[in-house]
Amino acid sequence: MLPQRLFVITGATGTGKTTVSQYLTKYYEIPRVITHTTRPPRPNEQNGVAYYFETEASFFTKHYIEYVKYADYYYGSSREAITAAWAKCAYASIVLDTKGAVTYVQTLGAQVVPLFLTVQQPAALLARLAKRGDQREMISQRVASAEYERDLQLPLELIDQAQVIVNDDWSTAKNQLDQLMQRYGITKKTD
Repeated sequence: MLPQRLFVITGATGTGKTTVSQYLTKYYEIPRVITHTTRPPRPNEQNGVAYYFETEASFFTKHYIEYVKYADYYYGSSREAITAAWAKCAYASIVLDTKGAVTYVQTLGAQVVPLFLTVQQPAALLARLAKRGDQREMISQRVASAEYERDLQLPLELIDQAQVIVNDDWSTAKNQLDQLMQRYGITKKTD
């Protein structure tokens, strides 16, 4: 039996965390741990697929490894969701902010493989956020937050463990991901 591993995908908003998670699911059949949030869904998001969209009351009925309030909304990841993902496959991925990634490394230790996504020019992230449909007010709130500034930097606690992926160009980022999966002996599904 393979050891259970959790690819923790982290970095600032707009760096491509969800895209990386979707890539791992599509081409490596690695399920994504679905996290919880109290923010409203974007037009293309479905409950139980993008997130579990919660009210504040329902949010606090879960057993969280971590949760955070970010731009006036709660985000968290539950033990139940991780167990459900590992029931499908020995490998799973989860998208977290950097504070959550540190908590996961501290809680789950060697089971966690942190992936830190970044870009060379942080100003490019604003265009990505607008392109994906975020409202201007929400973008302004996010980039003005202390959490956004924190997530632009690789946390000291992850320096020796994290795989840094510069996502300025998606084809280059995909090659880095493919090499990482090969190191773990995970075979890419054919198109």
